[in-house]
Amino acid sequence: MFAVVEPWFKSLETGRRMSMLARDLGLQRVGLIANKIRDERELAAVREFAAQNELDVVGVVPYDESLPEAERRQSSPLDHAPDAPAVTAIRELAGRLIP
Repeated sequence: MFAVVEPWFKSLETGRRMSMLARDLGLQRVGLIANKIRDERELAAVREFAAQNELDVVGVVPYDESLPEAERRQSSPLDHAPDAPAVTAIRELAGRLIP
């Protein structure tokens, strides 16, 4: 199970709690996916929190204005901007995580 978190304390804490519950249930693959990351400072904050809580950051999805734009246009991000940075990151992450 992978918890998608944003670089804010409440989101990170929710991801930590979800990860603990997943481990308690016996799930073997547990980690965090950092989402809406705007810069290295935000990514460092997620990685520091993960390290302090013995969690792995398995992927990073950058903040990408094309995603809310796709939502406003009632379109999927894949249709709206298939080469957008976030779509590219999600595609790459899926390729690594789904055997």
